[in-house]
This record gives sequence, C-alpha cells and structure tokens, in this order.
Amino acid sequence: MIAFDDLTYLHGQPQGQGLLKASPEDFLVVEDLGFEPDGEGEHILVRILKNGCNTRFVADALAKFLKIHAREVSFAGQKDKHAVTEQWLCARVPGKEMPDLSKFVLEGCQVLEYARHKRKLRPGALKGNAFTLILREISHRDDVEARLQAIAARGVPNYFGAQRFGLGGSNLQGALRWAENGGPVRDRNKRSFWLSAARSALFNQIVSDKLKKPDFNQVVDGDALQLAGRGSWFVATEDERDELQTRVDNRELMITAALPGSGDWGTQRAALAFEENTLAQETLLQSLLVREKVEAARRAMLLYPQQLRWNWWDDVTVELRFWLPAGSFATSVVRELIKTTGDYANIAE
Repeated sequence: MIAFDDLTYLHGQPQGQGLLKASPEDFLVVEDLGFEPDGEGEHILVRILKNGCNTRFVADALAKFLKIHAREVSFAGQKDKHAVTEQWLCARVPGKEMPDLSKFVLEGCQVLEYARHKRKLRPGALKGNAFTLILREISHRDDVEARLQAIAARGVPNYFGAQRFGLGGSNLQGALRWAENGGPVRDRNKRSFWLSAARSALFNQIVSDKLKKPDFNQVVDGDALQLAGRGSWFVATEDERDELQTRVDNRELMITAALPGSGDWGTQRAALAFEENTLAQETLLQSLLVREKVEAARRAMLLYPQQLRWNWWDDVTVELRFWLPAGSFATSVVRELIKTTGDYANIAE
C-alpha cells in the first residue's frame, strides 16, 4: 500500500514549505447544504458557529438542552475541532412550540439561526463546503504562485486526505489487522472508520498510479464517466471516445476511479483491467470490503476547486478561498502547494 506522502503529485512535488493551521482561525469552513429550511415540519435545522469543539460534542449538548435522545440530533458531516466552522445540526422536535435556541449556551459555540424543516438531515446530505485558509511561513513564494495558477487551470488529485486514515494511519492499520484476523468488530465507530479508510486507500492508489501516465486524463475504452456535480455515471465506448474527451476537457464530464467493494466496480474492458492490475496485490483490504458487504462506488479522479482566489498578505503569508463539493478534502488542495507543517491530521471535511 502506498503511503499518503508518496502518492503521485499532479503538479510535481512542491519546492516550498509552509504552516497550515497556525491557529483555528486560519482554517475556516462554511457548510453549504444547497437548500434552505422548509419553515415547517417536525425537525429543526440549527446553523452553528463553533471553535474548539467537535461536531458530535455539540450535537450531544444540543440534545441535552432540548431534552431529547442524542440519536435525534443529526448532521451532514463532521467538522474539525481545531478550526472555525459553520455547519447545520438537525434535531427532531415534534410539536408546534418552537424551542428558544438563543438560550443554548456552550463554550466555543454560537447559534446563528434555526428554523423548522420537514426531513431529517442525513450524513452526506450537503452540496459542499466553502474554505478560507491562511498559509503562513511560506518558502518559495514564486513556486506557490505558479502552482496556484496551475491548480486553477488543471485541478488537483481528488485524494482522500491523510485525516481519513487517522493519526499515524491508525484507521488503515486497524483495517489491515481486522482483515488479517477476520474477527468481528463490535465498536460501530471503529468499524465505520476502518472500512472507510480501507476503501479510501485503495481509491488513492488507483488515482496515484493513473497520474503516472502522461495521458491520465484521456478517456479509454470502458472508463466510467461522471457528470460534473452529479453522482451518476456511465461507461465510455471506443466509438464515442473523441466526443467524450471533448466533454472531459471542458469539465462537463469527469473520469472516475473505483471505490472498491462488493459488486461491479463500474468500469469495463481496458479501464477495468487497469484498476484490477493496480490493486492486484491488495487482496487483504479488497476481501475485507467484500466480506463486510461494502458496495463498490465511483469517485471523480480529479478535483477542481471552484471560485479559487488568493491574496498574498506578504511574501510568506497567503490567504486562499475556494469551494469544494461534499466529500472532497481541502488538505488535498494544499498538498499540491506546499509541504505542510502544523496540526492538520484531524481535519474533518
């Protein structure tokens, strides 16, 4: 298995170094659900601003305040404790009377707005996240500037960030131990983290190998292509490659890589052969995913940060602003810019 630090770079290995997250205020995330609350229903959507507390901790505190079970409070995604983040929580509170959430007090947390909503907010049910990052103590400003322009033009690899694999890769190591010993894992959180890390590592390896090819973004027979901004995909055939390539070049379509698991991976013919050959030695993790009935899926190989802009405060400090679709990692953008130092191993995006 390729270590995260050894994955192939799209724009070559960065020359410079810099500090990511010198303070929580240097990493701002604003969640974008892609919809507004209905204004009626048995659920309440609560938009919070938090600093110094993780999402689950806030959700549990909100449940206690509302005098409901913790399982009645949900959220679309976890956000890092050591960052400034805006996100939505959803509490099931049937009845006509609206609780006064302005009285909800928790250190490091502020309620910004709340409203009734008809449906429960489920994991992954968001459009994306807007990021504002401040990178400090940067060396090789010229290299970073050139890379920002290259990222704007060509994107970055859509790798799952190092935080997906846990501190020191602990989640991936747990998955490997589980795959080897075959015993049941009763802790639901560990089970989820380990399976996610296993599948993410296999996806990263496919993308890394693909990026070594000079024609990595050229459509091949049997590729699974995804409509930009959509989850749906279809398989490319040889006789329509030229037309499809034009749409890939225009970013209308994205070439995907496998999120391995049970069932059909999605690719066919030449594209499937490449993915299977890349993972031919990774039988342990593949067997674990099949055994645990994790369904195979697809994920875009490249990531194009939207609304990307940057502002140099001085020669060693740059502010970045961009928007990423749900499931993408800001740290995978930063990885193409600089070798990072600082506390970023637990950023959840």
